[in-house]
Amino acid sequence: QVQLVESGGGLEQAGGSLRLSCATSPLIFAFDVMGWYRQAPGNQRELVATVTSGGGTNYADSVKGRFTISRDNAKSTVYLQMNNLKPKDTAVYYCYSRLQRIDFWGQGTQVTVSS
Repeated sequence: QVQLVESGGGLEQAGGSLRLSCATSPLIFAFDVMGWYRQAPGNQRELVATVTSGGGTNYADSVKGRFTISRDNAKSTVYLQMNNLKPKDTAVYYCYSRLQRIDFWGQGTQVTVSS
């Protein structure tokens, strides 16, 4: 059974930083792709960043240069370091994984950025 457990969301001021964590089960080595998506009220869920099993990364244009995705294989955890936060980054952030062509989602964690 695949489990993705997010943590690290919260309230931050514009210009601040937050780090999201996603602990995975089974071990992270099993997943082909892992990443983060977000959904703001009234909007569709959108890609934030992904990292493949080979370490390749992909970012939405809106977060390039501000967000960094990384993985710690020893801890079976994926991180999203978010710097220089903007009010438009306010959303529920979802951890995502793909395993054998099947997509899995975490429960989501709220990130709110005040101006």
